[in-house]
Amino acid sequence: MALDPVSGILYITDNSNHRIMSYAKGANSGTLVFGGMGPGMNNTQLNGPLGIYFDSFLNSLIIANVFAHNIIRYSLGTSGWTLRAGNINGSAGSTPTSLNSPNDIILDPMGNMYAADTGNRRIQFFYRDQWNGITIAGIAGVVGVNANTLNTPRSVALDGQLNLYIADDKNHCIQKFLRY
Repeated sequence: MALDPVSGILYITDNSNHRIMSYAKGANSGTLVFGGMGPGMNNTQLNGPLGIYFDSFLNSLIIANVFAHNIIRYSLGTSGWTLRAGNINGSAGSTPTSLNSPNDIILDPMGNMYAADTGNRRIQFFYRDQWNGITIAGIAGVVGVNANTLNTPRSVALDGQLNLYIADDKNHCIQKFLRY
């Protein structure tokens, strides 16, 4: 879920229906924002959206498109998305420019993006408007239980000092990493 703090609109990913819904404050029913035309790879479709972040500066949604192995930006009111990270053709990978089942994203105040690259068991950091990610937590393809490794990172959050918190699902823990 992502909240527009000005309008009070709540945006929710509907993973199984491959769409984004919005709910106005106090509403009992939602409105289709984007997607809902079945899973797909073209820029008018979503494929398993999961993590979502509302970018108030650009009036857009950043979406972890899990089964397409990418992260996209959907500018509200437009007809299609633009690629933010990962592969446009839906291929998974473990290079600095590819992702494998990203589950969540968050942006810091400078517009840098942190992505839970779940299938690769790592957190990728992307400087604003950059395509090459830097692994800042975990090791691609390595499962572990120590402070240097992750096992199915599902969610990311930042605190006021930009320390990173990672929900590491299969290790049943939350890990904290000091500001990058």
